Amino acid sequence: MAMRFGRLDLNLLVALDALLTERSVSIAADRLCLSQSATSSALGRLRDYFGDELLVVKGRNMILTARAEELIDPVRAVLEQIRTTVAVAPPFDPITADRQVRIMASDYSTEVLLTRVLATLETEAPNIRVEIQPMNDNPIEAIDRGHVDLLLTIDYAISPEHPSQLLFEDDYVVVGARENPAMHEPMTREVYFRLGHVSARFGKARVSAFEDWFVRRQKQQRRVDVVAPTFLSLPGLIAGTNRIATMHRRMAELVVRTMPLVMREVPFAIPPIRESVQWNIANNNDRALRWVVEKMQVAALATDPVRDANVITLEANPSLDLGEIEVEYRMNHPQR
Repeated sequence: MAMRFGRLDLNLLVALDALLTERSVSIAADRLCLSQSATSSALGRLRDYFGDELLVVKGRNMILTARAEELIDPVRAVLEQIRTTVAVAPPFDPITADRQVRIMASDYSTEVLLTRVLATLETEAPNIRVEIQPMNDNPIEAIDRGHVDLLLTIDYAISPEHPSQLLFEDDYVVVGARENPAMHEPMTREVYFRLGHVSARFGKARVSAFEDWFVRRQKQQRRVDVVAPTFLSLPGLIAGTNRIATMHRRMAELVVRTMPLVMREVPFAIPPIRESVQWNIANNNDRALRWVVEKMQVAALATDPVRDANVITLEANPSLDLGEIEVEYRMNHPQR
């Protein structure tokens, strides 16, 4: 029997949350594991209760009415409170667990970590479905509002208000075409800043990757010839050219195996990144999410980079004040 508050069937709140999030009856139906007709019926009952259309057709898409926009956060907050304080968590068994996990991650994190995790899930948790969302301009908001379950990013960019787990460290190398004359010798600072560069920036605000932000702190400025939309597009954009890219070592090791590229060490001190996973504090007792995080930790340990024979190393870099760099990075990347 459905719980009711006034005339509102509280089970309809779950349908309302899906409809407000997906803005599509068919996609919401898939998420709810209902038929499209049942979801349309739920929308009709919600429209009747609220005295508002909630979703209206505009062109080929559906958009939210002003009343629907107002309902997004309150509905999600109510469901979270019910789920965390009232609902009894069933025992978690990865073999039988049937749910979706939404992860926000860059293509770099996807390539060097999530590919291994998802291969594990296929056999150990065959009914867990994963949706990987690209990084946007404000990933912390996605965690705050429950738009994603897990955020995979550098520890400088996570929120201090939610739990997180450090997964792995990675550093940077210079990658260039094998036939590039500059790549035949150790990379020097003079050569690095003389060559043209390819660098990735993200989102509508064209947010710099960490290496791009850090290098721009140097007194000497490099020449960025090409701004790429993803990390994985970098190798193809430097192949067959005399341009170079500063890439994460873990990803560089993958691409030099399959493309005519080589790696060299960065000719100045640049701090490593620490990749972390974060989840909303309201989901701290979500056993399925914690299990997925554990699988990420296992995969991270299995992918520690091994220095490739074609990397020409440098002398030890001078120490860096990582605390000072973190403060400066956070000041330049305010978390909204």
